[in-house]
Amino acid sequence: MDDVDRVLEQTIGALLDQRRPGASICPSEAARAIDPGGWRDLMPAARAAAGRLAGAGAVEVTQSGEVVDVGTARGPVRVRRPR
Repeated sequence: MDDVDRVLEQTIGALLDQRRPGASICPSEAARAIDPGGWRDLMPAARAAAGRLAGAGAVEVTQSGEVVDVGTARGPVRVRRPR
C-alpha cells in the first residue's frame, strides 16, 4: 500500500465522520478531495481503498442500498459505516 492508498482510506473515514449516522459517500468524493483535477484517475484506487476498509469491517460498500463486494460490483457504489 502506498501513500495515496493510505490517504484515500483516511479521507473516506474523515468524510464519513462528517456525515450524519447512516449516511453514505461515493468513493469519488474521496478522490475529488485528494485531487480535484485528476480525481477520475484515482477512482480505481478509491474503490480499492473502500474494499480494504470493508474487509477490515470499518465500512460497508453498497449498491441500491444492499451491501456488495466492491471487487465484483459493476457501476456506482456508496460507502457507509456498518449498521
